[in-house]
Amino acid sequence: METFPPRIHAYGLPSVAANPTPRPLPTADERPDVRSPLRFLLWFLGRQWKILVLSALSSVLWFGSSAITPWMFGRAVDTGIGQRDLPAALGWAGWMLLAVSIGVFFGVFGHTIVVAGWVVSIYRTVGLISRRALSMGHVLPRRTPTGEVLSVAGGDADTFGATQEVLTRAIGAVSAFIFVTVLVLGESPKLGLVVLVAAPLLVGAAAPFLRPLQAARTKERTRSSELTGMATDIVAGLRILRGIGGEKTFGDNYVRQSQHVRRAGVEAGAWQSAVDALATLLGGLLLVLLTWLGVREVLAGTLSVGQLISFFGYAVYLVWPVYTMYEFVQKWVQGLVAAKKTVVVLGQSAPWKAGTDTVELPRDAVIKDEQSTFLAQPGQLTVVVSSLPDDSAALADRIGRYLTGSEDPVSHEIDENLKGRAAKRARAEKAAELEALAQADEERANLPWGVTYDGIDVSRFDLAEFRRRVLVSDTSAMIFAGTLQQLVDPLGRATREQAEEALRVASAEDVYDLVPGGWQGRIDERGRGLSGGQRQRLVLARALLADPEVLVMVEPTSAVDAHTEARIATRLAEARRGRTTIITTVSPLVLHVADEVVFMVDGVCVERGTHHDLMQHSPAYRSVVERGIDDDPAAIEHPLRDHALLPTPSGAVQDHS
Repeated sequence: METFPPRIHAYGLPSVAANPTPRPLPTADERPDVRSPLRFLLWFLGRQWKILVLSALSSVLWFGSSAITPWMFGRAVDTGIGQRDLPAALGWAGWMLLAVSIGVFFGVFGHTIVVAGWVVSIYRTVGLISRRALSMGHVLPRRTPTGEVLSVAGGDADTFGATQEVLTRAIGAVSAFIFVTVLVLGESPKLGLVVLVAAPLLVGAAAPFLRPLQAARTKERTRSSELTGMATDIVAGLRILRGIGGEKTFGDNYVRQSQHVRRAGVEAGAWQSAVDALATLLGGLLLVLLTWLGVREVLAGTLSVGQLISFFGYAVYLVWPVYTMYEFVQKWVQGLVAAKKTVVVLGQSAPWKAGTDTVELPRDAVIKDEQSTFLAQPGQLTVVVSSLPDDSAALADRIGRYLTGSEDPVSHEIDENLKGRAAKRARAEKAAELEALAQADEERANLPWGVTYDGIDVSRFDLAEFRRRVLVSDTSAMIFAGTLQQLVDPLGRATREQAEEALRVASAEDVYDLVPGGWQGRIDERGRGLSGGQRQRLVLARALLADPEVLVMVEPTSAVDAHTEARIATRLAEARRGRTTIITTVSPLVLHVADEVVFMVDGVCVERGTHHDLMQHSPAYRSVVERGIDDDPAAIEHPLRDHALLPTPSGAVQDHS
């Protein structure tokens, strides 16, 4: 039986160039059932049916071996001790030893299987969330807060493991309860009926506590995800917060939110304690009732002493299955709460159109954007200058077939003061808001994209092939923990000479010298320990080493000084000569080496030409470029940007420093 790691095929992802064999599309049973939290939870448990069956079987034998022990003990008393028959007493003692041994074995075996199932549940949840996030790409943070996704992958994954574990124990508890009921009915129909009727009533007594318990768990879970989101925001912006002195403000906000989480946890714990107390109380009452009735039966002569001892053992033992059922109710409620949050993430549809009429992406294509009238000739270095940087960034997204937009993610928090119909209406409005955003993205993806390559709309190209040949590198590109080699060449396809050339073009040789161990030197997550300019140059080197047919870069040199930027501009133009390259920037150092400059105003291309021509004939263009120089701190620290690099009459760049 395969236990770990399970293969997660849901949300089939496009194959990468290193593995050109396309992955098969997932079958229906591999996609989670997200129509409701209950359906998802049942689907999730069904995917691990082998582990569930083994765990349940072990639980049945474990509970059963303990359930039959009181009956054996009573027989030992009646036939062995009561009649002074030593062989009979030893015989029953041997059977009791065998039952205990079976219980010990299946207890250990069952625990092992349960732990394996728990780990598989965590791995499966993380796998589903990871593949959903990868298939959704940059759209997921627009729809769901990051803290919510992290909470599902972290806390809810563990909750599903706990739900699976208690489910198998509940199966064993129910089977043991039925077995004990049959034994008691055989000994005394009256006591058997008491057990048969009382136990379901004891479990049903917890029903009034379930709704407030679920509400308290939901509140705790929601507040916890908000706290996680705040933590990720603080960590991501720590350097900026230190720069503006905002650490204390955000720290105080985190403290207040953490107290909200604590109070919600205390409230949920109070309701759970009430359920636990009820289980102990009612289980004890059942014990007292059976013992009292058993003594009356003995006094009436209808039960023997051994049978009375057995009944007392049954009464003590039944507290355990009853409490297990209460625990199952609690964990099942937690599982439904976790499933509700998980369905929100997994239930979102990817905005990428699968396409049944895909055509091959042409090489050396003319790229045209209908919305902005932007046009890029094949094999040229085209630089886009915009009075609004967001417009040029949106153009880069459209060219790379990414959805544009800056909507804030939909939070699932509602005012905790709302009750009854108002709270229900608020939850419905939140769900409708998320559904509307997803529907808008779906409709947008199913329409013609509005960007063409040689007159063919990008919606008709195979997405995996398009991603391989068209690369968009923007300022939000991440640096992950690992070696310098893994960072620059994550797919492990390049030679050392190629990687070194990428570092040289990006003017990132100093990073290689800085990291102990060279290519095998370790770099922390997000490039901690590196300056902003060094991180940006590593991202640039990674994009250059990918060597795509079409490379789109958003402000690739915004964090470097003028001297470094001049080297990058010259080397970049030479390295990408003959291949389509599109850059959005207002840097004169990059504009000087462009084959063509496109000037955008309010998202529409109004002028095009060389940088030299536009500076002479377009006051609006000149104003935007000069404003960019004035706003750039590097230009203030390095006046060379204004005077060192001047265009010669032929358009070449000369160093006058």
